[in-house]
Amino acid sequence: MKYESKTFEQKPDSGRLMASQSKKTERSPDYWGEIAINPKDLNNVKVENGLYIYRLSGWKKKSKAGVTYLSLSVSRQAPTNAAPQQTNDDDVDF
Repeated sequence: MKYESKTFEQKPDSGRLMASQSKKTERSPDYWGEIAINPKDLNNVKVENGLYIYRLSGWKKKSKAGVTYLSLSVSRQAPTNAAPQQTNDDDVDF
């Protein structure tokens, strides 16, 4: 599958999903596309159970050729490495 236009510029943390024009089977995707993620930024991502967590946002748009697509943006969720504060009984005044 190819994009309908060669003028699409891939930018970091963005992408797009195009509606499939013809599905070959029931399991074929309704949308297809790409997203660009800078691997140098992977250290600033929330990780849960060994999985990198990103937030995706999408906007319905139309290309110059009139094709509807979803424009995507990736937001990194800052890691939460802060340990909960513990109180020491010796530090509490009675």
